[in-house]
Amino acid sequence: MALKGLNVLEFVGLAPGPFCGMILADFGATVTRIDKSPINNLDVLQGGKRTLSLDLKKPKAIEIVRSLSRKSDILIEPFRPGVMEKLGLGPAVMMKENPRLIYARLTGFGQSGSHAPRAGHDINYVALSGILSLFGRKGERPTAPINFAADFAGGGLLCAFGILAAVLERHHSGMGQIVDHSMVEGAAYVGSWLIRSQKLAIWGKRRGENMLDTGAHFYDTFQTKDGKYMSVGALEPQFYKDLLQGLDLQNELPQYDENDKNRHLIEAIFLTKTRDEWTDIFKNLDACVFPVLELEEVDQYPHNRERSVFLDRNLTKDGELVPTPAPKLSRTPAHSGALVMEKDELQMVMEICAEIDLGAEDMARLCEERVILTSTKPKL
Repeated sequence: MALKGLNVLEFVGLAPGPFCGMILADFGATVTRIDKSPINNLDVLQGGKRTLSLDLKKPKAIEIVRSLSRKSDILIEPFRPGVMEKLGLGPAVMMKENPRLIYARLTGFGQSGSHAPRAGHDINYVALSGILSLFGRKGERPTAPINFAADFAGGGLLCAFGILAAVLERHHSGMGQIVDHSMVEGAAYVGSWLIRSQKLAIWGKRRGENMLDTGAHFYDTFQTKDGKYMSVGALEPQFYKDLLQGLDLQNELPQYDENDKNRHLIEAIFLTKTRDEWTDIFKNLDACVFPVLELEEVDQYPHNRERSVFLDRNLTKDGELVPTPAPKLSRTPAHSGALVMEKDELQMVMEICAEIDLGAEDMARLCEERVILTSTKPKL
């Protein structure tokens, strides 16, 4: 796999950090999670990673982390500024001991600025990026796209990109560096086109009244007879022509005039057939019309099956729905951590300890002292 040979320490936090670590692990890196509990059911992205649970209030646990860091390529930490420094694990210490270390700091507001020490979540970060002001229907308040834009697209994904950019640069300099990634900045950067296109004719109106924000009758979702939905993205005239054909509208509707009248007409027509019936009608038309799939059915959609967009549920734990890693590499494809067989907890801890020259007796003693935390007590 493409990232085979890279060793990563991931300090466990909420979703963005685990997502960043998941990307690196799926593409071949060895990712070791540093958690405060041996059982963490909130982290649903830990498949394919190793876990070492430590009580970081104890000096011996800090020594273990520093030993692991000296043998690592990358460290990912999600805490507010100053937390790692108070633990004695800040970049000044860790990068002095390992000058090649890439030290990634994934936070909401970054390491500097007046908001740096403050708490926040995706909705706050995307709000301060300006992007949230663009999301929402006409006459309604801004609607956050769940926690997709800042936590994942602008957070974990861009942090992984920054890490790999630093890895590539290290081949030239031989030196590591700090990756200071703020999710406010990440959300803004992901929204570069939205921000820089505001002078184009597709914008210029209030939220929810523009071409791409549900303001146009040819770029929206429509309910069907069975309570499901179709997505319509017939922006260009040739696609709009096929949309009208699929809807069996004999009289040509003006694409850019009488928007509300046309919307009501199209809404009424979509309600006359089920989603699957409309899917069948549009399957041979280039109208940019496709079904809105629910999660419980998405892996059975023909194109998704042909491209293996999701893992075979027969191969995942408890039939879990898991997307396959993307993009697809031709020579060194990724391998989802969800397919990696889980190791015995004590065997995994012993494997990690052996890498820093701690034997079985050392591990058992550290478990007895509650420096290393395990759900199963090892035997001395």
